[in-house]
Amino acid sequence: MNPEQTAPATNTETSFARGDYVLYRDPDLYWTGKPNHTVVARVDDRVTYTSGETRYALIDVTTGKAVRGIWVQGDYMRLLPPADAMHDIDTAPLNPASAAAMSPAAVAWLTQHTATTQRPELPGQRH
Repeated sequence: MNPEQTAPATNTETSFARGDYVLYRDPDLYWTGKPNHTVVARVDDRVTYTSGETRYALIDVTTGKAVRGIWVQGDYMRLLPPADAMHDIDTAPLNPASAAAMSPAAVAWLTQHTATTQRPELPGQRH
């Protein structure tokens, strides 16, 4: 890249809602090279200040505890879309040669779904 060129800006301004799953990177831990700087979290609350800045309260889904105290910056968060979490189920083959061809999550979902949509069989009559 020559001096006249600049790297394209990445627009990361995103609003997150309560209940959203996000990837959060603690900037203090990350920039100082410390471990455990990135966690999967759930948005628990949000506050918007008079300056227009919005901060979020996150719960670490692994520990169930608040992430970095409270009120983290959204610039260090990325939404984890439900479509990504459900991709293996959404794209699973419906009639594979064997169940091993499907991911375990897809097999579990299909097993549960078919178990609840089929008519239950009546037990045999007692004599």
